[in-house]
Amino acid sequence: MFADASGGKKRGTRRFPLWTRDTARPEGGGRAAPGDAPAPARQWPLIAVLTLTGVGLLITALDHFRIGCLLIGAALLGGAVLRWVLPGVGMLAVRSRFTDMITYGILGLAIVLLTMMAQPHPWLTIPFLQDTLHFTVR
Repeated sequence: MFADASGGKKRGTRRFPLWTRDTARPEGGGRAAPGDAPAPARQWPLIAVLTLTGVGLLITALDHFRIGCLLIGAALLGGAVLRWVLPGVGMLAVRSRFTDMITYGILGLAIVLLTMMAQPHPWLTIPFLQDTLHFTVR
């Protein structure tokens, strides 16, 4: 409630302001550890996902692309699981919980499936996807 010039109470509006000064923190975007913990401990979910992704990139650079790409996909799938299970994941929360889970999950699953279908000697054969690939890349 706001007071107007005459001293009476003026009723506030429920509309969003015309000009916003800040953005809202995503749902679950709070700290993953207490506020008195050091910064790495507060952001451990993001650090875990980034560390596993970095290890996957390093292994890929060392000419073991399947294992490295599987680790990258597993890191994204792990991020989706962390986003689902934990109430506060720090900076791993970018959007709403549902959107983050779907985004991390679909990207992680796509990377894992494409890695397993990579040539030569694929570990996984899905005829529908293989036919689609041959149709689009002639």
